[in-house]
Amino acid sequence: MQKSAVLLVVCCLGGALTFSGCHRAKDQAAKSKSEGAAPPVAEQVEPAPTPVPVNRNAQVVILGYHRVVDNVRHPDTEISKVDFEKQMQEIKDEGLTVIPMRDFLAWKRGEKDIPAKSVIITMDDGWKSQYEAAWPILKKFDYPFTLFVYTDYIKGGPKSGGESITWEQIAEMRDAGVDIEGHTVSHKDLRGAKRGSQAPDYDAWLWKELADSKQMLEQRLGVKVEALALPYGFYNAHVQEMARKAGYEAIFTVYGQKIGHGSNNEALGRYMIEANKPKVFASAVRFGGGGAMDTEPVAEFTGGSLSTEPADGAKITDPRPVIKANLGSLGAVDPTTLAMRVSSLGAVNAKYDAATKTYSYQPATKLKDNRYSVIVTGKAGGKKVEARWGFTVDTKGAQEEEKK
Repeated sequence: MQKSAVLLVVCCLGGALTFSGCHRAKDQAAKSKSEGAAPPVAEQVEPAPTPVPVNRNAQVVILGYHRVVDNVRHPDTEISKVDFEKQMQEIKDEGLTVIPMRDFLAWKRGEKDIPAKSVIITMDDGWKSQYEAAWPILKKFDYPFTLFVYTDYIKGGPKSGGESITWEQIAEMRDAGVDIEGHTVSHKDLRGAKRGSQAPDYDAWLWKELADSKQMLEQRLGVKVEALALPYGFYNAHVQEMARKAGYEAIFTVYGQKIGHGSNNEALGRYMIEANKPKVFASAVRFGGGGAMDTEPVAEFTGGSLSTEPADGAKITDPRPVIKANLGSLGAVDPTTLAMRVSSLGAVNAKYDAATKTYSYQPATKLKDNRYSVIVTGKAGGKKVEARWGFTVDTKGAQEEEKK
C-alpha cells in the first residue's frame, strides 16, 4: 500500500512538471507573438574593392638568363658570376626597382601599382647554377626573380642531367618567394616543326606540352602557374590560342622590348642576356624619358611562311650550310636595317642580294652537332619585321648511315 502511494506521488509530480514545462513554452510563444518576431539579420555584403590607381606610363624591362658559371664556355647561354653580379649592381646604381612577376601581372590587370622604371629578372630551363650561383647573388641585393622551368629537365626527368636543378631546390626557392612559372614539358619548338602542324596528333602533343607541365608544377609545388616562356621564343597564333586555353595569363618571347601597360600579354619580349653580347644588357637598362616605351609593333614571320635554307625544322649533315632567307614576302625591305643572329654564334655578317631579295650567311668554321635558331630582323615598309626559323646539324647521324 505504501509502495503504491509513493509511485502515485512520483507520477503525479512528473505529470505536474511536464504540464508546467508545456505551459511555460506556450506562454513564451504567446509572448513572442504579441511582441512580434525579430526581423531576419540582413546578409553582410562585402563592398567592392576600391580600384587601385596604377601608373599606366610605367616601363618594365624583363631580363632573361640561363646559366651563371665560374668560367664561360657557352657564351650564348652562360654568364660569369662576376659579370652577373656587376649587372645586378648596375641595376641598383641606375636606381631601377626589381619587382616580382606576380606584381607585374597584377599591374597589367590594374590591381597594383609598380615603380615607374621596373625590372623583372627571369631564369630559364632549371639549371642548378641558378640555385647555387645566381640565387646567393640575388639574395645579396634582395632582388625577387622568376624561374621558368621545363619539367623534363628537373632532376629525375627524362632530359635531366648533372646540371639539373632538383624539386627540393625549387621548393626551397618557392618558400623564399621565388616565382615558379612554365617553360613546357620538353622545351621543343611549339609550332610542331618536326611533327608538322597538320599532323593528327599535333594538338594533343601541344596541349600536353602546355597543360601537363603547368599541372605538374602546380601539383608538385602548390603554386599557381600564370606565365609561359616560349622555348626559343617560337610561336604562332595557334600556339598563343592553346596557351590561353591552358590557363596562361602572360606569354614571353625572346625579343627584347620595353613593356608598357598596354603591351600584348601574349607576346611580351625579354632581353636574353649572353656573355658575348654585353650591349644587350646596356640597352635593356637604359630607360628613356617619361612616357611608356612600348616598342613599335613587330611583324613576326616564321620559317613556314618564308623560303629558308636550311628549311625550318630540317636536319642537315653539312656543318657549313648556307643560311639564308628569301625576304620578298616581307615587302620593301630596307637593307641597311637588316641583321641576322644565329644561336651560339650571335650576330653574323650576312649579305643581302637586292636582285634575289635573299639574305644569306655561311659559317667560316664547322658548326657542331646541335640545334640552331636563326633570327633575322629589319624594317620593311617602314615597320619592324622579324623572321625566325631553326634547323639541326647532325653529322654523326650521317656517318652512322654511311657505315650501314
